[in-house]
Amino acid sequence: MTISKTRIFAITALALILIAFFTNPSKEQHEQAIKTKAIELLRAEAGTKNQDVVDFGIQLLGRTLVDQFMETHVHIDNYYLFSLTKIRWNNQETIIGGGALKHIWFSPKIDEKASEIVSIIRGR
Repeated sequence: MTISKTRIFAITALALILIAFFTNPSKEQHEQAIKTKAIELLRAEAGTKNQDVVDFGIQLLGRTLVDQFMETHVHIDNYYLFSLTKIRWNNQETIIGGGALKHIWFSPKIDEKASEIVSIIRGR
């Protein structure tokens, strides 16, 4: 008994779809990765001078600010086989990351958007 190439292709495609479906990162995993990245970007923007004060400030205010920012400006779209993380700022939506196979990747756009947002906030 031989298996046709079409059947092998269909079984392989189905297996890949199932793997992608069951290994797609959850919304909570995306949110945690974004929070970690946001705190990392806050530390980078603050510089190395007075790092202890910066860490203390992040502990007091940074997490609250990050949570508020996440609720207002970050949106995660789940497409079941993969997911996208988007940021809405100044009436523009930009994809800043994606997730698949239990991993979340961030685009270099996240650094650009972070710099843009920080410069706008500093200007206020």
